[in-house]
Amino acid sequence: MAEYQIFVNGTIFTSDDDNPWAQAMIVRGGRIFWVGREESLPPCRGEVIDLKGKCVIPGFVDAHMHPLMLADFRKKIAVMPPEIRSIRDLQEAVRSRRKTQGPGRWIQGWGYDEQALAEKRSPNRYDLDQACSDAPVCLMRSCAHIRCVNSMALTLAGISRDTPDPIGGEIERDENGEPTGVLKETAGNLLAPFLPAEQPGQQIDNLLELGELLASQGITAVCDMGNLDSPDDSIPIYEEAARRGFRQKVGVYYMWSHFAGQGNAFPLLDGRMDRSRQIFAAGLKLIGDGSVSGRTAWMEEPYLGPSGGRDLSGGSGSSGSPDLSVGYGFPVCTDDQIESAIRFCKSHGCQLSIHAMGTRAIARMVDRACRETPWTEGPVPYVRIEHVTAPSEESIRRAADHGIAFVTQPIFLYAESASYLAGLGPERIKTCYPVKKILENGVTLGFSSDAPATFWAVPSDPLPGLKLAVTRRAADGTDCGSCQALDMETAVKLYTRESAKAAGFSGLGMLKEGYRADFAVLSESIFSVSPEQADEIRVLQTYMDGICVYNAIEK
Repeated sequence: MAEYQIFVNGTIFTSDDDNPWAQAMIVRGGRIFWVGREESLPPCRGEVIDLKGKCVIPGFVDAHMHPLMLADFRKKIAVMPPEIRSIRDLQEAVRSRRKTQGPGRWIQGWGYDEQALAEKRSPNRYDLDQACSDAPVCLMRSCAHIRCVNSMALTLAGISRDTPDPIGGEIERDENGEPTGVLKETAGNLLAPFLPAEQPGQQIDNLLELGELLASQGITAVCDMGNLDSPDDSIPIYEEAARRGFRQKVGVYYMWSHFAGQGNAFPLLDGRMDRSRQIFAAGLKLIGDGSVSGRTAWMEEPYLGPSGGRDLSGGSGSSGSPDLSVGYGFPVCTDDQIESAIRFCKSHGCQLSIHAMGTRAIARMVDRACRETPWTEGPVPYVRIEHVTAPSEESIRRAADHGIAFVTQPIFLYAESASYLAGLGPERIKTCYPVKKILENGVTLGFSSDAPATFWAVPSDPLPGLKLAVTRRAADGTDCGSCQALDMETAVKLYTRESAKAAGFSGLGMLKEGYRADFAVLSESIFSVSPEQADEIRVLQTYMDGICVYNAIEK
């Protein structure tokens, strides 16, 4: 490769407010050496690449996803349209998988949303027993906060009518007190020790396949926000995948519920917090509540219809709280878990990530974080709050004042509007994910996908999320509140520069001198087409560190 790569004749959006648009750029040693107007190109010799007028943007930085889970889930039953539109369809898919693999072996699936099923309910143990009774079955809801299992799986996990609900979770029961097979939040953890674990070799192969998919979507960096089921250290898996050709930069977050008791043996302390590395340990992760679409996020106002959850907090984090038994969702982590996580992060200078969707969960986490002096070095936010579906104005203001970052997922409204409408109604859905208000208050806000935890066949694709952010219209046409719509330039910044900032990535997210040469070449300008057509644009090429790692341009 020549010392200089000279890209010319492009329409380059840099995400850099000081130099937002350019026609040419020079890459040297995997980093941006110069970017600007073509007539101002400095004299140098090297490989000249004609962009032929195409639109170039920084590589997408997905600040919240679960790559190992996504890579694994792609091998399981996808419980979503067009193949599955009813529980009957689901039963046929389970029967087919049972016929293929025989008795006794786990059958797993992911991605269902009860609002997309003809029956408008979650499958239960009896539905799954009809499809398969001689092998354990486990289906994960799209939000990854609820599992549906058959009777054999319940028996393996020792879950019966006498099993108490765990703290922060619920074993759904019928009118006779028998478990229905629907396990919410931490109740799903009762099953985790019995689920088959992917072997490291297979995980690496899965990651290599996923890396190719992400590159085809223009994604050049991701945050792994933890594996809900596995306490294993994932960094060695990523490092081996990188040695074999995995190219994305990855910041790994550790589920505090898995690692809290390890003390000095905790892998985050093993010299891996250098954010300039391709694979690095980024911080801790806490689960503050559930999901809005699953009706377990801890809200200030009740969900519509059936109960969204019971008071499982033991009074934790609530003051003058409404009666949670009528459907407000519930908190998941305990006060002790929050305090121990903060102590660890303060002691070791690492970032704390907290999942909080509902108004009460967000307020609980913001209020606690605001009592601390920021403990991270440099520009890395000391606390980032994930999802932030329904923040109060007070929580937004306090987060801005204290340097707390938010990371949200526009794909949720786009793909899951039916569940949001069922739980919140047409007016409250318009107030969800108030991104414009958040930005106006000065909060650092990054975009992401949370893949695979959303009801979309290709959940990591950034383009449907960008489309929602600009149109505030869901895939089914639902009005999601035009008052919170963004312009496309701002939306792209949130999926590049700002997501890198929220996650603490070094030298990513802008096409600027000294930054990594990570960028995508698009089939059309995402800034010129109608916003309704944004998801029809294709990524033609993706570069990481100046190397073309994906090329769909016909020679």
